[in-house]
Amino acid sequence: MSAEIDPEFTQLDCSAVIADVWLLLDNECDPDARERLRAHLDGCPACLAHYGIEAQLKTLINRKCGGEQAPAGLRDRLRVEIRKTVIVREAGRHADGTEA
Repeated sequence: MSAEIDPEFTQLDCSAVIADVWLLLDNECDPDARERLRAHLDGCPACLAHYGIEAQLKTLINRKCGGEQAPAGLRDRLRVEIRKTVIVREAGRHADGTEA
């Protein structure tokens, strides 16, 4: 990584990591993003637990759906809805995770 990269770009908060968990699980992010997400997960037990739950959910979906893939449009709509849900949920919490 270049020293000219904005540090805000490299330091992710929990809501950004949770919103991008599926990109990591589906191997749909670039190597730099994968590295940033992994680094955050390594240092954040709450996000790591969320990642584990999502990984189990992905495994269950794959097993029950026989490996079929959803159409790209559906995946995109679901990704947008998941991000909106995370942003709304996180907006209602303090930095320590308690409800506002």
